[in-house]
Amino acid sequence: MPLLSVEDIRTAYGMSQVLFGISLQVEQGECVCLLGRNGVGKTTTMRSIMGLTPPRAGRVVWHGKDLAGWAPFRIARAGIGFVPEDRRIFAELSVWENLDVAARAARRPGHWTIERVCELFPVLAERRDQCGGFLSGGEQQMLTIARALVGNPELLLLDEPSEGLAPLIVAQLREKITELKAEGLTILLAEQGVAFSLALADRVYVLEKGAIRYAGAAAGLRDDPALLDRLLAL
Repeated sequence: MPLLSVEDIRTAYGMSQVLFGISLQVEQGECVCLLGRNGVGKTTTMRSIMGLTPPRAGRVVWHGKDLAGWAPFRIARAGIGFVPEDRRIFAELSVWENLDVAARAARRPGHWTIERVCELFPVLAERRDQCGGFLSGGEQQMLTIARALVGNPELLLLDEPSEGLAPLIVAQLREKITELKAEGLTILLAEQGVAFSLALADRVYVLEKGAIRYAGAAAGLRDDPALLDRLLAL
């Protein structure tokens, strides 16, 4: 049984339908990437999984349980951590307070303590008393990932983690996500950065206009640039 199974979901905002039958699976220990240009439905897929924008049809199944009707906080406590595209840190709270609030709310035991995430991201330890709103974009992204990790998730959803960051910071972030993969954390990544995605992913789903146009091993796209160009030119 897959850790997460998304089955033919159809999601809309008001009268505007965004997802048209998205199906995907994530196995334990995998890094799976939703790849595609801006506006193709990657974020809406993530929001559908988290219950923030519930699908109007189809199912999201976690450990064999249908998540229909579950509140987002309940989904988070069940073991799915979410790093949103817009980060949503508490700008007026310190780095340490941001992490402490998340750890208290999660109520899930595990090895990802505040101290441990600060070892993964040493800059957070250096900035522990600084308000989140005064961090750089890269530091805020690290804080958002760390905040999700202190909930000790089994699955980490990363929505456009490299967007808007300098190349050096993107490279550092890729190294940290690689470390998380090496520890066995299961990751579902939504990205439009091709190099970033293919360096991390085991499998890839390419989205276009709210539907999946390709599903397969990341190595297949790395080894076939012409196919990759065709898919992203749809």
